[in-house]
Amino acid sequence: MKAMIFAAGLGKRLGKITENIPKALVEINGKTALQIAVEKCSVHGFNDIIINVHSFADMVEDEITRLNKLGFRISVSDERDMLLETGGGLYKARGFFDNSPFLIYNVDIISDLDLSALYNYHLEKKGLATLSVRNRQGNRFYLVDKSGMIRGWRNKATGEQILVGTTSDELTEIAFSSMHVVEPKIFNYMHEGVYTMTTLYLQLAAEHNIYTFRDDNGYWGDIGTPESLEKIRKLFLRK
Repeated sequence: MKAMIFAAGLGKRLGKITENIPKALVEINGKTALQIAVEKCSVHGFNDIIINVHSFADMVEDEITRLNKLGFRISVSDERDMLLETGGGLYKARGFFDNSPFLIYNVDIISDLDLSALYNYHLEKKGLATLSVRNRQGNRFYLVDKSGMIRGWRNKATGEQILVGTTSDELTEIAFSSMHVVEPKIFNYMHEGVYTMTTLYLQLAAEHNIYTFRDDNGYWGDIGTPESLEKIRKLFLRK
């Protein structure tokens, strides 16, 4: 099965840590974040992977070459000229995918989520996309109805709110875990440019079923800040 790992980000929130290396090459107890993401995808059967590159692209490509020599099958989507965000980045890589659903995974996510369970749930619901979500602290949340379909988005820090479609259900705030399974027909509704998958999902949710897969068990974290990176490193040491 195919997967795309988003690894082109600048990693600005990591401060000095990413002055000379990209976020994808931050080490967590002996492995790069990119290797951990590739292993995570592959162990669940998503073993044909494309990775986008922008920040320190040559360094990331060197790591991809090393991982390919270890037996992984990885292609590159080159965004050196312009960072396209997640939506534009996926659309640029569209020629890599076939007619089967595929996985999207952020390189900065560390989780023990069963990606096979996420995939199977997506097949069961037959929506356009299925997003892994969990109850956790934060400011930005999707708003979902009782069936788990996306009906909006809210930024609690700014008060911004977007509602899509119609429903009589009371909506629940839930945080996105940055792992999602998507149908290839989504490319019919996409275009070139710089935009996020969140923007795209909110545009499509009014007329298409965008489901959420809730997983509040196990661990989930990101390496987006020095503090969260340190927590992840300590967690790996305990394991």
